[in-house]
Amino acid sequence: MNKTSSITLILGGARSGKSSHALKIAEGSGNSVTFLATAQAFDEEMSVRIQKHRSERPIDWETLEIPVEIASHVKQIQSGTVILDCVTLLVSNLMMKFVKDDLVDEMPFIQSVQNEMNNLLSAIRESNQYWIIVSNEVGQGLVPPYQMGRVYRDVMGGVNQHLAREADQVIFMVAGVPLVIKG
Repeated sequence: MNKTSSITLILGGARSGKSSHALKIAEGSGNSVTFLATAQAFDEEMSVRIQKHRSERPIDWETLEIPVEIASHVKQIQSGTVILDCVTLLVSNLMMKFVKDDLVDEMPFIQSVQNEMNNLLSAIRESNQYWIIVSNEVGQGLVPPYQMGRVYRDVMGGVNQHLAREADQVIFMVAGVPLVIKG
């Protein structure tokens, strides 16, 4: 494990200020920045959201749109700071490969997510970069009434726990206020 890499995990609910806080931290890092976007524009609403997020980033930042298999791209990134926004969409992108008739084939999906996270964390720890990882905390609401939602919620809970264990710092965003819960 390379001790010169570090990870800050930013968790929170929808619209809690996670992405804005990640941008602020990256701007203050004094490093060049690469923004790894996992969103895919499958409809007009998402296209608008992606454009809005692009417009909020400094123009000198590199942006890579990588929906899955992020680890295979890490060695190509030359920036000192990397923002991964967001793990929630990364896991959703993986899940869609295992959905048929609104049901998730649970075991292959879980294995796919575990492989993605293990490969990503290994690549990060071999890097010499500061990583800011954004993820939604999805397990604080009602139990979803359908199988796909329950599986997704459960897998995201495990992913966030895994990332939090590996992270050097964990920040929980509440109404735009960062609460440091680790580090």
